[in-house]
Amino acid sequence: TLAYTGVGSGLVVVSADDPGIHSSQNEQDNRWYALMAKIPMLEPSDSDEARILTRKAYEISELFDLPVLLRITTRISHSKTIVYPEGHVHHVRASEVSDKVKGTAYPEKAIDKYVMVPANARKARTALEDRLQRLSVFSEQFPLNRIEWGNTDFGIITSGVAYQYVKEVMPDASILKLFMTNPLPLNLIKRFIKKTGRILVVEELDPYIETQIRHMSEDIHGKDFIPSISELTPEKVRNGINKFAAGLRSSGAPSGKHHADVVDVIRRPPILCPGCPHRGLFYQLSKLRVFVAGDIGCYTLAYDEPLKAVHTCLDMGAGIGQAMGIEKAMPKGSKKPVAVIGDSTFLHSGMTSLLNAVYNRSNILVVILDNRTTAMTGTQSNPLSGTDIHGNQTPDISLEQLVSALGIKWVRTINPYETKHLEKILKEAVAFDGPAVVITKAPCVLLPEFRQKGQKPYVVKADLCTGCTICLNIDCPSLWWEPVGVKAQGKKRAKGIAYIDPVSCTGCGLCADVCTFEAIVKTEE
Repeated sequence: TLAYTGVGSGLVVVSADDPGIHSSQNEQDNRWYALMAKIPMLEPSDSDEARILTRKAYEISELFDLPVLLRITTRISHSKTIVYPEGHVHHVRASEVSDKVKGTAYPEKAIDKYVMVPANARKARTALEDRLQRLSVFSEQFPLNRIEWGNTDFGIITSGVAYQYVKEVMPDASILKLFMTNPLPLNLIKRFIKKTGRILVVEELDPYIETQIRHMSEDIHGKDFIPSISELTPEKVRNGINKFAAGLRSSGAPSGKHHADVVDVIRRPPILCPGCPHRGLFYQLSKLRVFVAGDIGCYTLAYDEPLKAVHTCLDMGAGIGQAMGIEKAMPKGSKKPVAVIGDSTFLHSGMTSLLNAVYNRSNILVVILDNRTTAMTGTQSNPLSGTDIHGNQTPDISLEQLVSALGIKWVRTINPYETKHLEKILKEAVAFDGPAVVITKAPCVLLPEFRQKGQKPYVVKADLCTGCTICLNIDCPSLWWEPVGVKAQGKKRAKGIAYIDPVSCTGCGLCADVCTFEAIVKTEE
């Protein structure tokens, strides 16, 4: 719709794909969105190009009255390259703008432009096609798209981070590097093909470029040599180019499918931080043996051994809806399913789902994990954090009042470090007939307010530890196992003794709560 209405000013959408699925639920190629939405797209291959193309994207957006998609990937986001700034840019604060100028900043009341009823949308559709035609001409003249001439036995068309791999393994090849990949500069591509003859398209994930130019020549190749699964590497690109080059010297065209590399390395899954306030909750949920519909956040990490207390994970806010469906499908007499959702995710997309749970009288338990921040993506503030992005104090929003206003009759707030009380409350919530909400409230261990407590680490008393391994079930990285054959309480240990790392232990005390032999105590004890 924004392509139809236009944006009235500069609008840039940054979309970060995750080839290799490092921290996502899928490996989709978002470049297709630009084609589908009929908006221009730019692709940087390093940090400096990301800076340059961001500025160019705003210029293009204002020039054509369209949103611009800036497509980056995990490797671009997580790498660092030299950036060459183009002088200091002064960011004007609202207080520095005169009242006279402020009046010009408001959007115009253009009903024909911004109200997309069918009569206006039909006109906008025609106008959009005209803009796309002009954009195609602009793409042909876009100064950053460039040909790097080298050996002309064959040519390589590439974009984004794939260019870096091509340049590393084939520095003398003829390369067409595309910065603007929607619309594609088709005439520039035709000229490059005419000069080089055979073409290999090196792009990460889907054959986005290859599909659009395949009609230009019978000698265009891509995914028959370059993998379409997982993140590219210089090795993968080198292998693909070598096979492609070898095919030039053979009588028959090479063929074959490429799959993601399987590397045999020690498994090192991500894990909840030492002292994480979520750990006790999932330990109790695993003991209750209930079905737990998960969501997006740190708490998803409770899916793995030994907790195994998260049984679904789809997208932000999906957990509550999934719990509602699971409750409908469960046999009569089953324990009510539980949905877990973080405070920021609940405010983002969980409130409507909870309202539907109330409306449909769903017999589910929703646990809102309020750790006062958006932890997994960098501890950004949210409406419950108490401060905005600038550190200014914000209104204190009560989750209890909010969920009550949505129609929840049974709601409790609990400190998740109070293990016994938490266990009692969860059992009551599961037994309650109807939708219930439990709010676990404690700051994330990464926040200053937690670190300022200065809690001392816990220690294992060797003479009391029986080696029962119960403490290992909470899955704390500060706890590990020492295989020794000493005696405790007159009984020889079968396996060994638990040990607590004094450096990483935050002193949360969960391990001491679960130890039935009182072998884990505070350092001063």
